[in-house]
Amino acid sequence: MTLLILGLILWIAAHYFKRLAPDARARLGDPGKGIIAVLIVASVVLMVLGYRAADFIPVWTPPPWFTGLNNLLMIAALWIYGSSAAKGAKAWPAYKTRHPQLLGFKLWAIAHLLVNGDLAAIVLFGGLLAWAVAQVILINRAEPDWTPPAPQAARPTSVLRSSRW
Repeated sequence: MTLLILGLILWIAAHYFKRLAPDARARLGDPGKGIIAVLIVASVVLMVLGYRAADFIPVWTPPPWFTGLNNLLMIAALWIYGSSAAKGAKAWPAYKTRHPQLLGFKLWAIAHLLVNGDLAAIVLFGGLLAWAVAQVILINRAEPDWTPPAPQAARPTSVLRSSRW
């Protein structure tokens, strides 16, 4: 469990560094991006190793139908997270929410909390959920004004021209 907790702490510290110490982050310049990326990868490795090594300590037993709910939430989480990747005008639902990646991440964490009732899963996914919630609060406090981008009409797809059609 120690590696799992260290991984969570490293994940949180690496992500909060820019928000809580912007001057220190700015002094690092472009090499700082690489340093932060290495810290984030190291945190994921620690979380995975820590989760795999943790003893199974049951806290609660999820009902079987939570599996279906988990699957629906995972589809929604991936859709919302992925919608933020659209360049220019964001795809729906990214233009409806200020933080689509963090919203998708929070849904991902909730979905995993629903189907995993052991202590290590609660620490891992609960910790990541708490990080995402706090990250949104930090961003909103630092940048209170937000105007949603205007949705744009979908671009027409080209028609395939082939002698086989």
